[in-house]
Amino acid sequence: MELSHHNQAEAMFAGGCFWCMVSPFEEQPGIIAVVSGYAGGHTVNPTYEEVCSEATGHAEVIHITYDPTIFPYEKLLDVFWKQIDPTDAGGQFFDRGASYRTAIYYYTEEQRQLAEASKQKLAASGKFDRPIVTEITAAPTFYPAEDYHQQYYKKNPMRYKMYRQGSGRDAFINEHWRAEKKDVEQLRAELTDIQFHVTQNNGTERPFTGEYWDHEEEGIYVDIVSGEPLFSSHDKYDAGCGWPSFTKPLHQSSITEHQDTTHFMVRTEVRSVDADSHLGHLFEDGPVDRGGLRYCINSAALRFISKDRLEEEGYGQYVALFR
Repeated sequence: MELSHHNQAEAMFAGGCFWCMVSPFEEQPGIIAVVSGYAGGHTVNPTYEEVCSEATGHAEVIHITYDPTIFPYEKLLDVFWKQIDPTDAGGQFFDRGASYRTAIYYYTEEQRQLAEASKQKLAASGKFDRPIVTEITAAPTFYPAEDYHQQYYKKNPMRYKMYRQGSGRDAFINEHWRAEKKDVEQLRAELTDIQFHVTQNNGTERPFTGEYWDHEEEGIYVDIVSGEPLFSSHDKYDAGCGWPSFTKPLHQSSITEHQDTTHFMVRTEVRSVDADSHLGHLFEDGPVDRGGLRYCINSAALRFISKDRLEEEGYGQYVALFR
């Protein structure tokens, strides 16, 4: 859904390879544009090869244009910290060198104060056992990267996924930022039998029996265990299979995909990141004009929040999706 943004601000972050920094921000509501590029060096209009050789002093960065009334700067900072290893001064994951350093480049005094406060809060949290070394400095000149680097995760989805996994970034994020998993007895008490069976035992509800297979109300669907936002009604469609079907998740970073060879089949299992709940499976028989994918999800793994209750239930940033 296209939105009209009357309030615009800009932000800039360095988080290692800029391929991996675009989608976590671009998928958020209120984000107008995310552009990969270079900043912090001493030459004008550097090339990718020059930056990688560290001849120019630049870092790979992303420049974000956003609507702060929908997605404020504090939330941008929260997304940023959860994409990087803030204790690594020598690069990010298997990408080494100063061009892969981490940094928050602020445009206003308010951004500087918020960035400093978030860094101090992270340091005091005890989440990491080494100092937080990410620098916070005034935004330098931004130079857009070459066209083939823009929207890389969309242009080369398979190579992008392999790169993220192979670099160690995904494993690091899962280790340090996944929500603490509830114990089995707590889950048994909180979930119905079918919800527990589906999410914890990789079960599947019978088709046409779930609460949401033919549900048409506007709103979002969240993980029944953790409340993590997973899917939007805008991306839901009737696939005729008897399970809720979606063309894409709200945030690609909120799900993981795994090969499933059970029942004498080879399928792609879909799980949530925070709670590691089994959600369903991913197939390539979705609407061609909407990407060709079908996320076939169990109703029992989801909880629906109507557009009228988003603010009340703490999902206010998604209200703009339904205006």
